[in-house]
Amino acid sequence: MAQNKDTEYFKKMLIQFAGESDPLFEMIKWVTARLMAIESETKVGAEKGKHSVERKTYFSGHRVRRFDTRLGTVYLLVPKLRNGGYVPFFVTEKKRAEQALVNVVHEAYINGVSTRKIERLAKSLGIQDISAGQVSEMNKDLNQQVDSFRNRTLSQEYPIIWIDAVYEKIRANHSVVNMAILIVKGINTEGKREILAVEPMYDESAESWGFLFENLKKRGLSKVWLIVSDAHKGIQKAVKEHFIGSSWQRCKVHFMRNIMAHIPHKAKESFGAQLKQIWLQPTVDDARAMADRICEKFAKKYPEAIECLEEGIEDSIQFFNFEQIDRRKISSTNLLERLNEEIRRRSRVVGVFPSKEAYVRLVTCYLIEYAEDWVNDRSYINKEIILEIKSARDAA
Repeated sequence: MAQNKDTEYFKKMLIQFAGESDPLFEMIKWVTARLMAIESETKVGAEKGKHSVERKTYFSGHRVRRFDTRLGTVYLLVPKLRNGGYVPFFVTEKKRAEQALVNVVHEAYINGVSTRKIERLAKSLGIQDISAGQVSEMNKDLNQQVDSFRNRTLSQEYPIIWIDAVYEKIRANHSVVNMAILIVKGINTEGKREILAVEPMYDESAESWGFLFENLKKRGLSKVWLIVSDAHKGIQKAVKEHFIGSSWQRCKVHFMRNIMAHIPHKAKESFGAQLKQIWLQPTVDDARAMADRICEKFAKKYPEAIECLEEGIEDSIQFFNFEQIDRRKISSTNLLERLNEEIRRRSRVVGVFPSKEAYVRLVTCYLIEYAEDWVNDRSYINKEIILEIKSARDAA
């Protein structure tokens, strides 16, 4: 009886799929949804909405996750659990296979970028029937995704952006050179994080940063409230020329390092503890007063350090103008530094990159993965706070 019922059900589904423009793709969507339902209910210990003495936790909505298949991209509604995470088994297995494939490509780069070696390297990882032509096709597809991401249209307004650069070794003209990837990360008016720019440059000059900023404007960006970066002269000059009316926050962490470079080793701990108090004050006036006391106390003992402090103090306390926002998030480039370290950790397996294109491709692909996760994460800065500040700025 149950078998007849199942047979009728599947007949009904097959008839439904047959009427779709892409039956196989619709079947993939249905199968993945059913697999997630069965797997998640097993993990919970009960069906959704039903009482069970074996229940271990509860369902708590869904999150959207992109899942690329050979038939097309499926946007999965992955169940969220109140206690304990859940990732569908078929997503985990696919990631492992894809990572193995990426490692093969990396090994090909390390071995002189000879794609003829790719089959031997693939077999060493247990991946059969992959050719140099397939690697070229894979890179072509990645290039399209990378170009689309790097050149997409931006919103007109990003309240806060962080800017920094990552350096790697690149083969160019039969030699190895250092190249910078200039990265811009921003917060949109929804409070969500975005990667706004990934731009390769041979240096961090004012011209390079100016080119990047001009490109951001061509893609739609026109207004920024606060720009957070280190005190690189090129960045400062480009910010003044291309973002008139924006505030510039000098990264307090880099600034402290600049000051501490002039302090003897034996005095660093004591002086540093006092210096930190500047940025921990409740108001901007208190911060200035603390800086004045330190300057007065150590002017004769550490003149170079105090000169550095006096020169940059105002630029390092601009975050006080956005008192509604957690200062830890906007007073330094730590947010971007952590992301850059993740990029470096992953890029170390390559060593020397075979070309600028390979470098940009790998870094951008990692950043695309992070960006996709941020879409479904909670806002980095509360949307209501952003709207409150925006309303006050627009009215001023």
